[in-house]
Amino acid sequence: MPEGHTIHGQARDQRRDLAGHALRTDVVQDRFAGTAARLDGQVLVDVEAYGKHLFQDWEDGSVVHVHLGLYGKWRRQPTPPEPMVGAVRLRLVGPTHAWDLAGATVCTVITPEEQERIVGRLGPDPLRDDADPERFLAKVARSATPIGALLLDQAAVAGIGNVYRAEVLFTGGIDPRRPAKTLRPHERDRLWAEIVHQLHLGLEVGHIVSVRDEELDAPRADVERQDGVYVYHRDTCRVCGTPIRTTELAARRIDWCPSCQPRRPRRDHEPPVGPPPGAPPAGEDLTG
Repeated sequence: MPEGHTIHGQARDQRRDLAGHALRTDVVQDRFAGTAARLDGQVLVDVEAYGKHLFQDWEDGSVVHVHLGLYGKWRRQPTPPEPMVGAVRLRLVGPTHAWDLAGATVCTVITPEEQERIVGRLGPDPLRDDADPERFLAKVARSATPIGALLLDQAAVAGIGNVYRAEVLFTGGIDPRRPAKTLRPHERDRLWAEIVHQLHLGLEVGHIVSVRDEELDAPRADVERQDGVYVYHRDTCRVCGTPIRTTELAARRIDWCPSCQPRRPRRDHEPPVGPPPGAPPAGEDLTG
């Protein structure tokens, strides 16, 4: 499933390609024909993302709500576009580019009030300027849910998926099995900062790539390498070489390094990533 940086990138690109223009619309799937007919010839006013949700504002006041789910995809191509293939749910044709949507879990026209209700159920989106980190930090502080599961709860933080939850916990030095409320204040703050940092980097680069602070001055080609994760679906940790461990949290596999992400809370003076000198691979079981 695409994570938040992908949706924000699509919203940015659609805004650039399509906003401010009267668009031609079309579909392949008959059940979306009414939507296409309603939008055909209208001006697309704006496009924005919130977490994994994309919202298109149209001149008649309606909003197209898209959630890609597991299999949804947008395809961008120059105008005039090629003939539609497959089950295209919506085609938007602008002056320079066309966008085809297929396989999305949600593609529907809603009202601005319905959009507000959808957004109101979501946690803060780290990629938005209006994100309120205190909502996330407060939920972490009171939740007994393992932090690796809480990060997939879109009501806690919007836009995190399976790859980013593994990577931000690694760069934060946090074992994913720890109950969220056992994180100390500096660990919670560090985690939010890592989420913001890593998602913005993914949006800038165009794909998920994890980079620690000490690697920010690395050559751009190194930052953009495809094998840019520390633990996700790796056999060994990219930092220390320790064999990666896996478990299931929130019905999804998660990977972590038992050396760089010890079970016990870190002290304030300990480094956020990498085992402290003489530290055992894993600490005591905090769940009892």
